[in-house]
Amino acid sequence: MLATSVFVDGANHPFGELTHGQVRARAEELRAVVGWGPTARVVPVALAWRELAAALVRAGASSVAELPAEVLEPLAPQLWIVPPNGGLLDPA
Repeated sequence: MLATSVFVDGANHPFGELTHGQVRARAEELRAVVGWGPTARVVPVALAWRELAAALVRAGASSVAELPAEVLEPLAPQLWIVPPNGGLLDPA
């Protein structure tokens, strides 16, 4: 999960290396694209990124990799870091 690429700051970065600023920027970017119709489905994802930013601050962590697994594992599907059902081809 920590090695999963996330597009932020104009490039792909490993999820585990993202800093608080990058996580916060990703949350803001997602929030900015929320509208009506299909884009409304992005709201929970943007909120999860915001929660991740808050978790980094609470933990005093300088990167996502410094957060404990018990914080990251429940957030990962909400962040779309891992697909909600565990895989892209898993039947729902």
